[in-house]
Amino acid sequence: MKITICTSKIHRAAVTEADLNYVGSITIDPDLLEAANIKPYQILQITNCSNGVLWRTYAIEGVRGRGDICLNGPPARHFQVGDKVIILAEAWVDPEEVEKIEPVVVFVDDKNKITNVEKHKLIKPFSNGR
Repeated sequence: MKITICTSKIHRAAVTEADLNYVGSITIDPDLLEAANIKPYQILQITNCSNGVLWRTYAIEGVRGRGDICLNGPPARHFQVGDKVIILAEAWVDPEEVEKIEPVVVFVDDKNKITNVEKHKLIKPFSNGR
């Protein structure tokens, strides 16, 4: 059995464009893709912090250094320029692999420039002596 886990996240990036007439996908600056270890065509979950909409689509590379976060195709109706989004990358893993995964969180400023990258380790709760 496989389970789906979060492998990385781009936290509160600003939407820079919404192109209804493009075929589909989300265009992301390669600097952000690399920092978050997201591959082109990888399926992503995008949550709009402004309105709560959640969308699944695949990543494509934008122009390096521009800070592109562009929702293409149908999600352009739900994501507007300036909206803050959380972009999650997922993977299917065996449950035994979960403890080995160190998800990456990429923090950005208002222009989608990287301010910090953190790796998160699984923290087990205190056992309270049990």
